[in-house]
Amino acid sequence: MIKYYIPKRPRILFVGINPHFGSFSRGVPFSNNKTFWYLLSRAGVIREDREFLRSDKNLRKVYRNVDKKYNIGFVNIVDRPTRNVADLKKDEEKKGARRLLKIITSRRPNIVCFIGKITFLKFAGKKTAEYGNHGRIGSSILYVMRFPIRGPSSVRVDELRLVDSLSKKS
Repeated sequence: MIKYYIPKRPRILFVGINPHFGSFSRGVPFSNNKTFWYLLSRAGVIREDREFLRSDKNLRKVYRNVDKKYNIGFVNIVDRPTRNVADLKKDEEKKGARRLLKIITSRRPNIVCFIGKITFLKFAGKKTAEYGNHGRIGSSILYVMRFPIRGPSSVRVDELRLVDSLSKKS
């Protein structure tokens, strides 16, 4: 299982839908192919370089201290690993969405960054959504970014730079 490290008042709370088996076995969110971590580095959200992050041991060390060092956190709506989101059971996300809402209201992150539209749609119970800002829950900005492994990485880096910038203003 993945242990979540969430600061008391994070700058950014990154939210995924559920882990892939590779990420689950490593105990590190978004570590199945590490692309998301490389994007975080390129965007300046974290300062470790890509070569350092390639090592599972180094990545685990970064993840276990990301809450203290960078004041960011990670959580998945569903904790059960699957190969892809289509393998989730109907309404399986509802309990996790309620848990996430409690985290948002109690921890009050500056920004809640949903990784991909599906993650936000499952949380919000909506049928459609665009990328970008989706208002607030309390003082927390809700932001939907593109999924890390599809399309040009420069778009994701720009999104992460924007999220990082907004997190420092809130």
